[in-house]
Amino acid sequence: MLKRYLSIILRGAGMGAADAVPGVSGGTIAFVTGIYEELIHTIKQFGPSAFGAWRRGGMAGLVAHLNLPFLLPLLLGIAVSLVSVAHLVVWLMEDHPLLLNGFFFGLVLASALVVSRHPADWRWWHILPLVGGLLLAHGLPSLMPLVTELGSREVMLLVGGAIAISAMILPGVSGSFLLLTMGLYGTVMDGIRGFDLGLIGLFGMGCAAGLFAFSRLLSWLLDRFHTGTLQLLVGFIIGSLPVLWPWRELVRYQLGPDGQMIPLDYRYLTPGDYALLTGDAPQLVAVVALMLAGAAGVLLLDRTGRRPAAMRGNETHGAGSDRASSDRPSSDRANKEEGSDA
Repeated sequence: MLKRYLSIILRGAGMGAADAVPGVSGGTIAFVTGIYEELIHTIKQFGPSAFGAWRRGGMAGLVAHLNLPFLLPLLLGIAVSLVSVAHLVVWLMEDHPLLLNGFFFGLVLASALVVSRHPADWRWWHILPLVGGLLLAHGLPSLMPLVTELGSREVMLLVGGAIAISAMILPGVSGSFLLLTMGLYGTVMDGIRGFDLGLIGLFGMGCAAGLFAFSRLLSWLLDRFHTGTLQLLVGFIIGSLPVLWPWRELVRYQLGPDGQMIPLDYRYLTPGDYALLTGDAPQLVAVVALMLAGAAGVLLLDRTGRRPAAMRGNETHGAGSDRASSDRPSSDRANKEEGSDA
């Protein structure tokens, strides 16, 4: 049992570290490590049905309904990682952006390969949600500067929190990058580092609202259109790759309400063109080595994560009797499919 808790904490730490980096999604880490569908269905359990579970089974029933033995260690890992990684990420982004982007480019590319395996019920029309995911991943950042037109900083934090948390649980869609395009990334990261409780509270309220609504939508899609939804997520992951290409030039931007630069468009370069344009060394060997390291890490996680994912599916299925009867069909289906697709 302790080993399982430590494993979940480490997965949470990986999610938190990924979410702190613009262009990387914690949902990708959850997908690769085999906990994605369990996470989505667990988040969905928070709502009016939790009160019914508490009335029927007391505290034990509530703990089982909310899957707290899974969720609490995961949140602990995310929280510790976010607070500790915030300082490291800011330093790496400022001093070693090529190396940081190279590592996460390899990680996300390997993630796309891992989750793109076609399940047995794959059909040709599943190409449509794949393309849809690519287009959405490409188009979402260009829409985010509209958030700056809301005017009020408080409203921006609420809306930004709802959007960012929804993106953070989607593989391939970076909540941090969307915050960056909204002009809120620096504000939120500074608030976290400085423990600004007012800012954290507003942003957290937006996150809670986004989680409540979006987890239910995503759970519904996974239950009823499982393979199509997985292909949509693969499209999101592939569509996020250009954001992480190390050698690029910012060609269009705008200034946010606090004077922050909001990137709108990049020109993607070869290492040689990057060196000619900027006069800086492309660090080709180091960047490629870190790309390979990121990819190897994902493939290793995928290989070691398959058996624990299947074991979790059996455990969750056995605990299904503790949940409300209306939740059983979605939970059972998720458990059957998780072992084969994670």
